[in-house]
Amino acid sequence: MPATLLALDLSTAHGSLAVVCGGEVRFEASFQSERSHNARVFAPLRDALEAAGPDLTGVVIGNGPGSYTGVRIAIAAAQGIALSRSVWCVGWSSLAAPDIQTGPNYRVIGDARRQSFYLAEVKNGRLKPEIETVSPEIARDRCADGSPWLTFDPQVPLGLPQVLQARPKALHLAQIVATLPEAELREHIARPLIPHYLAEAFITKPKRPPGTA
Repeated sequence: MPATLLALDLSTAHGSLAVVCGGEVRFEASFQSERSHNARVFAPLRDALEAAGPDLTGVVIGNGPGSYTGVRIAIAAAQGIALSRSVWCVGWSSLAAPDIQTGPNYRVIGDARRQSFYLAEVKNGRLKPEIETVSPEIARDRCADGSPWLTFDPQVPLGLPQVLQARPKALHLAQIVATLPEAELREHIARPLIPHYLAEAFITKPKRPPGTA
């Protein structure tokens, strides 16, 4: 019997959910939410669980990079479902599941904050681990190499006309995981669900008052 998977991506302001079983799409929904994923996700999530029914095999979440809060909400939801339904859960890169048609290989540019940009590469549905953080000048040069480029940002970085905008699609996450070889799937199930961080958290330390040690 084919696996029944519930997929969830909250890494951007566009929340996405889907349930698939083999080649059948049992449920798909999306919503827009800038900062209140926790308030918007539970109604479609309830509908997705009803569509999955007792056949639910596993939960797939998009682990970013993207909204730290959104990804944490997705992780919490996946872990709660996994515990209550006795199913497994895995994370997969949100960058590997765009909602627009593209070839199996493309590159991604995104805002990495502090006047820098990240450059990533996806090959055959898998995000390559070598993600670079570069200056605006280097980002412009790299994006002019003729390769297909996407961004998952709300605005195209640096206004580059050759970069296409995309959003993560939960349906594609589920379809990717559904086709993984059993050994690779087991490896992912064994890994903890964590957000995909592009850099260490930046913490501003308070200045010491004059005269203090």
